[in-house]
Amino acid sequence: MSAPRSGRLHHTEIWVRDLDASRATLGWLFQELGYTPGDSWKGGTSYVGAHDYIVLESGPDVLEEPHRRKAPGVNHLAFGAGSRRRVDELTSQALSRGFALLFAEAHPHAGGPSHYASYLEDPAGFEIELVADAPGADGTGSDPAS
Repeated sequence: MSAPRSGRLHHTEIWVRDLDASRATLGWLFQELGYTPGDSWKGGTSYVGAHDYIVLESGPDVLEEPHRRKAPGVNHLAFGAGSRRRVDELTSQALSRGFALLFAEAHPHAGGPSHYASYLEDPAGFEIELVADAPGADGTGSDPAS
């Protein structure tokens, strides 16, 4: 018997002003998180995950306004990123690719003392949260990079 599809996220479409720049930042990060490049066309590209896909799309309907993550609408996307060590590795690599670390004064516990995560903002202002597995989530008892 297959798992029900009702209620599961099918895809996410992110409109961007500069598709090439977003491929180099968000697209890179999606691939690091296990998404694989999917269809690509003049104004967009997709990244395919195990149960969903993400689209980066640009075109004449995208407004020239900057993205405002604090405006009504979607604030950010959060991804499980594996171990704490993997969150740290991805964060370091993302910073070298132009992402900014949000809430740096509380990093990596900006979400609370038991929530290990990085809150990153791409150069266009879109926020991505990378969440570490809870210690012991892999069955080993603890995360060696705690």
